[in-house]
Amino acid sequence: MPAPAIRPRRRRLTALVVGAVLALGLAAGPRPDAHAAQATVAVATNFLVPLRALAEEFTARTGHSLRISSGSTGQLYAQITNGAPYDAFLSADAARPLRLEEAGATLPGTRRTYALGRIVLWSADPGRVDAGGAEALGTLGDGKIAIANPEVAPYGVASQETLKRLGFWEPVQDRLVRGINVAQVFQFIGTRNAAMGFIAMSQLSGRPKGGEGSIWIVPADLHGPIRQDMVLLERAEGNEAALAFLDFLAAPDILARIEGFGYSAPTD
Repeated sequence: MPAPAIRPRRRRLTALVVGAVLALGLAAGPRPDAHAAQATVAVATNFLVPLRALAEEFTARTGHSLRISSGSTGQLYAQITNGAPYDAFLSADAARPLRLEEAGATLPGTRRTYALGRIVLWSADPGRVDAGGAEALGTLGDGKIAIANPEVAPYGVASQETLKRLGFWEPVQDRLVRGINVAQVFQFIGTRNAAMGFIAMSQLSGRPKGGEGSIWIVPADLHGPIRQDMVLLERAEGNEAALAFLDFLAAPDILARIEGFGYSAPTD
């Protein structure tokens, strides 16, 4: 007859063996890179969707990660000047990164253009604006037209300039709805609180065919160029993720992907 102490001992031995196997399995499994770093990126709203997609590729290539915060360019600039802890700033214009550089708040040599923006006149109603800008605006009637606030959003500036060039800026003043950024403008139009409005072309990329409503791509000569610059901020010094991200966005295949989101490639 076996001694009663044998079974507990076997259980202890089994537990030790299982524990050892699990330890070996964990050791052999995926482990975070000891040298991986994280960069905090402030990005203009129009580029949020592309950046989220590109962030996955960035991590896959480098092992580093991005923490993303978005808003209008004016809002993000104000946050940065008030000490917000960002490592990189992806603006929707060239002016604010330049101001930060001139103020000595950036890492030297890191300011560059990452994309050239495009705007479209969009309506959630099929066929509403396909004929062209002036024709579409002429059908506005009592409806509202939405644009991003030109005081804080470069896409709003381009929208304002387009309306002026088409001769509609003054006539639509009592029907104009200003969004904080192009994301809010998109919501105004999508919920039909505005009959039409100007948004970033990138906001329509990837939408199901037939789900776009109707769009008119605004000719680039109707507004100033939407040159979108990025810059690394002082806080990014020594941050491997931030430095790698700067190079990542300049890679030819990544620039091609950015074009696929509805932008033009930088010319310099």
